[in-house]
Amino acid sequence: MHDAIMQSLLPNRRGALLAVAMAVVFGAILLTMGRTPICTCGTIKLWHGVVQSSDNSQHIADWYSFSHVIHGLLFYFFAHLLWRRRKLFGGRPAIWALPIAVAFEGFWELLENSPIIIDRYRAVTMSYGYEGDSVINSLSDIGFMTLGFLIASRLPAWASVVLAFAFELFTLVMIRDNLTLNVLMLVWPIEAIRQWQAG
Repeated sequence: MHDAIMQSLLPNRRGALLAVAMAVVFGAILLTMGRTPICTCGTIKLWHGVVQSSDNSQHIADWYSFSHVIHGLLFYFFAHLLWRRRKLFGGRPAIWALPIAVAFEGFWELLENSPIIIDRYRAVTMSYGYEGDSVINSLSDIGFMTLGFLIASRLPAWASVVLAFAFELFTLVMIRDNLTLNVLMLVWPIEAIRQWQAG
């Protein structure tokens, strides 16, 4: 029974195509918002590891990609809670769980790249010169969330929890930031943490 429910959270072909189409739509919306397609430096890097840099959040992967994988782990957890009783949604398989997760991640990317959140990041977090994401970075963030969702579909729940904690501790050690601190500083900034993050 457990395996059947787990498998039902994976999309069928229609669900997968919808997830991809939604990501493309979010990319198009970001372009209309004036986001740059790629880094203004003119290159596309697979990895950019300098947080305090104008190239941060402009390439395919960076330190914050780990946070987006955690988003996927969390979205899978919430989807499992919603669909674990097969009576929900008329007893249909949860083939739409991933497209819904992509929708949430995409809406976050739109919000994150809006002037109000960009200004908030600059004002209260360690991202003093944050300019928002390039479109390729936002689409990569959606991709990393999807990766986390798919990883969670293959792991037992305890392993997903361990992985999320490992990523949080790893990025905390490496860059003095992680998903938890990012959310905390965005919602309820603490000056002592900001000074510590600034090094």
